Amino acid sequence: MTTDPTAAALAVVRALGADTTGTSTSPGASASSDAPAPVGVFAPVGDPVSCETPAGGTYNTVVRMAFGDGRDWVVKIPPAHSSGLRYEHALLTGEVTFYEAAAGLGGVVPRVVRAGLGGVVPRAGLGPGPATGPYVVMTACPGRPWSELADELTDVETRRLRAELGALVGRLHRVTGPAGFGYPGEPFGPLAPTWRAAFTAMAAAVLDDAEEYGVRPPRPVGEIRTLLGAASYVLDEVVRPALVHFDLWQGNVLVAGGPGARSIGGIIDGERMFWGDPAADLVSLALLGDIEEDEDFLTGYASSAGAPLVFTPSLRLRLALYRSYLYLIMLVETVPRQASAEDRAWVWTHVAPELDAALDTVARATG
Repeated sequence: MTTDPTAAALAVVRALGADTTGTSTSPGASASSDAPAPVGVFAPVGDPVSCETPAGGTYNTVVRMAFGDGRDWVVKIPPAHSSGLRYEHALLTGEVTFYEAAAGLGGVVPRVVRAGLGGVVPRAGLGPGPATGPYVVMTACPGRPWSELADELTDVETRRLRAELGALVGRLHRVTGPAGFGYPGEPFGPLAPTWRAAFTAMAAAVLDDAEEYGVRPPRPVGEIRTLLGAASYVLDEVVRPALVHFDLWQGNVLVAGGPGARSIGGIIDGERMFWGDPAADLVSLALLGDIEEDEDFLTGYASSAGAPLVFTPSLRLRLALYRSYLYLIMLVETVPRQASAEDRAWVWTHVAPELDAALDTVARATG
């Protein structure tokens, strides 16, 4: 039975109002703690006055709700099925971790109101009784996805926004993880002590996924394993587990304000974050392109990161590894997500050649 996404999100919000345990929304409280909270502290009075399902999501159920008391929330619920890529285990743990770690950016990232990462949540359509499912409720950020506004922006606005985004990302990358490298949901076991160990496990997992789902990348999986392994030595240069969003394409960056007064309103969908090399974010920030050509972003980044990015041969090799990883994910995920024929054709036309080019860069550097 297919569950109505709005009804499922409403069930989550209504359950919060009747919950007597969980997270206080007082300043400084952790949204993933188990501290007691008063009855009704999470839920606004009454049902929402409007609900909408934003376009663009391909994995989680996402519903935005506006309430009569002024609260504007987003409810996210992962799919009930178990199919997916290996790294997608416990993705909401990553989302909560990202927003809490990035809280220093203020309203540019959502604030987690309440997260249930493994508890019991009533699901709409199932009737009374237990139904398990994780969820996260967060505040909504203002603005529309940059990808929807790109054609409306002037060159001056685009350059200014790229510099602003660069400065925000530079601030994100100054955040250091507390326990090691990798995904906080620990899909491959505990966080790794080194970035080389963590990334090796990440790359191996997506290649295992390719074999499991019968995906044939532009090069044989065995050859890709060998290439990535031969270049893994360069990852030892990364000794600090920085906060990495890893999905900073324009669809996950909100732009607020009108013509002439636009600004970055939000950085959203932090579920694919990991602790690792901050340079990994440069791939999605210039998706299918080259971040070295984005002078405005790089200027903004240097203004807050503490130093300019220097594109040494080792950094370029690391970027080739991260492009290979991201583009492999984009190819392989089309199978478990049952992408349309049109979407599959786009991926194989645009992403597969970029994957092959990244792997060629790795081969030249290690050959």
